[in-house]
Amino acid sequence: MKTTTRRAFIKSSVATASVVALPAIAQSKSGSSDRIRVGVIGMHRGLAHARSIAEMEKSGQNVEVAVSCDCDLRAANWAADIIEKQGVKRPLVVQDLRRLMEDKSIDAVSIGTPDHWHAPAAIWACQAGKDVFVEKPLAHTIEEGRKMVEAARKYKRMVQVGTQCRSSPNIIEGVKHAREGLIGDIYMARAVSFKVHGNLGRHKPTQPPKELDWDIFVGPAPKQPYSNFRKTRWYWLRDFCNGDMANQPTHQLDIIRWAMKLEEHPVQAQSMGGCLVHDDDREWPDNQTFTCKFADGRMISVEHRNWWTAAEGGLRDKWPFSSNPDAVVGAILLGKKGFMVFPSYTSYYSFLGPKREPGPHADSPTKIPNWHAMDNVHHPNWIKACRSRNLKYLNADVEQGHMATTIALLGSISLLTEQTVNFDPKTETFPGNPAANKLLSKDYREPFVVPKEV
Repeated sequence: MKTTTRRAFIKSSVATASVVALPAIAQSKSGSSDRIRVGVIGMHRGLAHARSIAEMEKSGQNVEVAVSCDCDLRAANWAADIIEKQGVKRPLVVQDLRRLMEDKSIDAVSIGTPDHWHAPAAIWACQAGKDVFVEKPLAHTIEEGRKMVEAARKYKRMVQVGTQCRSSPNIIEGVKHAREGLIGDIYMARAVSFKVHGNLGRHKPTQPPKELDWDIFVGPAPKQPYSNFRKTRWYWLRDFCNGDMANQPTHQLDIIRWAMKLEEHPVQAQSMGGCLVHDDDREWPDNQTFTCKFADGRMISVEHRNWWTAAEGGLRDKWPFSSNPDAVVGAILLGKKGFMVFPSYTSYYSFLGPKREPGPHADSPTKIPNWHAMDNVHHPNWIKACRSRNLKYLNADVEQGHMATTIALLGSISLLTEQTVNFDPKTETFPGNPAANKLLSKDYREPFVVPKEV
């Protein structure tokens, strides 16, 4: 992996930016010097980011969605239209995210791209002096996560991770109870993500749509031909994503390690799984189980399933996760005096003693919570930190995102090496295990490179 200087990055950005008839985005700041202009990147998940920021603008806060950026101009324009219909100024549409990095009028970026773009985009933004909101899982590799933390600290940037539960008042309350000993010492926890995904189909290489810059979509991944499968099913492809183990469970793992006061990585991990239901071109398992152990002996188990399943611990049947009637999602904490269940982004329940007597709990405002609503709390928290320049205001600082994501990535590394792996939390390496150590990082396709020195 080659080292890329900031000067070289800017030079390559200018040379390779998309040639499209779009307004220039480089401009002086409008209005108050305190106005925060945000560029949103990746307008599938990023649309929710943009809508939250637009709501803040409508309410009179000095912030705006300045740019809708997506390598697919159809998505970028679709999102810009929706934002304009919210009653605010239509954001400019940009296809190449590097243009945002070059533009000094953009104060911050909010990243909703596939996983493989999280680290390059976030690190480049930090180097360009911009604050960052980046979706979970934080990074595509463990080394990338550490580099993102280093970049945030070196350039003094406010980097918030999309673990929205950190901003939920009810989750905060439940975690506080757990940390204060409501259910006694927590010796083990479990995260589950059971959803129904059908057959995903096959690769059928063809020419990309004219509105899509496929080279930018592929970005740091190896060069490969376009297919609709790669464009729409990237969640299950190793070049672009970390699979289901790092998708939904990252939220639950973050709640668990927060509640259990786990400030270091696990020391051992074991995972098994496979494509057991459908015969298609996905590369990550449709069913996987994972257990990790910490230095003090406590454990976390994680499981995801992609087909019809029984419920677990009241999840789904008693406490729905979302409007999806098939989803069984949540975190279960097991303590010496009882247990707690976190079935959504906005509720928790506790049960105490041998008779499982109900203890403190808090329900979501609706019985079937909409997780997008949490963006309307989490993004304002990030903007508050950006304006104050004070890290303590961040509910989900990049370091916390790195810790939660690393747990999930340890499961993937154990799965891919078919080994029980021993991990050194201090060095973030696998002592004496070259096969596992190789998966701590990856090679990058020029010029979309995460530098060795940020």
